[in-house]
Amino acid sequence: MAPPEVTRRAAVIGSPVAHSLSPVLHNAAFAALGLAGWTYTRVECEAEAVPGLVAGLDASWAGLSVTMPNKRAALAVASSATPRATLVGAANTLVPVDGGWRADCTDVDGVLGALRAACGFTSGTRAVLLGAGGTATAALVALASAGVRAVSLVVRSVSRAAEAEGCASRLGLALDVVTWDEADFAGLAASCDVLVSTVPPAATGPIADALAGAPCVLDVIYHPWPTPVAVAVERRGRSLATGLDMLLHQAFGQVEQFTGLPAPREEMRQALRRATDDLLPLPV
Repeated sequence: MAPPEVTRRAAVIGSPVAHSLSPVLHNAAFAALGLAGWTYTRVECEAEAVPGLVAGLDASWAGLSVTMPNKRAALAVASSATPRATLVGAANTLVPVDGGWRADCTDVDGVLGALRAACGFTSGTRAVLLGAGGTATAALVALASAGVRAVSLVVRSVSRAAEAEGCASRLGLALDVVTWDEADFAGLAASCDVLVSTVPPAATGPIADALAGAPCVLDVIYHPWPTPVAVAVERRGRSLATGLDMLLHQAFGQVEQFTGLPAPREEMRQALRRATDDLLPLPV
């Protein structure tokens, strides 16, 4: 007699969440790992509802992926947290541990993995970071782990930099906050080892050529594609890491934490490429 099928569940929570490609990645991983009975879905959930949602989950749940605007709420609801989630000040991963939930931030892996696989970037000392939104603090932790010690943070208003400043302080990073109107984008790009843009294409369009002067560029935006930065970087014949690369690489660690098994990276990559009509090569 065949053993009974084990039912295990996981999901991505956020709002809006209908567009999330995470189910593509995780269900492909479960299939490749032979985990019959494992399912991964989307759950629409606002930040204030996160505590109630997590409290209502039963023992069948293997973990949660967390997207905006719920990442800080996920860290707050956890009973324990990894050091990097604490440094970031937010979590994109919740895993049941010892009757509670452990928070982690595999977004750090996403940034590092994307830069390494798509750009060949493994270390540097100076970085430029555009924007101080939800991805910025994860990028700071990732850059610091790659040896970066000084970051120029470009924001519309200095008032938006508070969370990034707190993160940089925890990391011991030298953070120079520059306003958008005063920034010398060409000079910043030419003097850094890596540039990360977390801002919309409308903001980068007028300065894309200047940003493409950086030796390594990560543009976290991938819709609509190509972005102005992507066009400018390609024109210069350089390599670009993207938000799709980040999505893929952050999912590897989540799969491993949910299942306890090595992530089937190539199968996940192929599934994401199919779901996005082979938009990008997505090296691993």
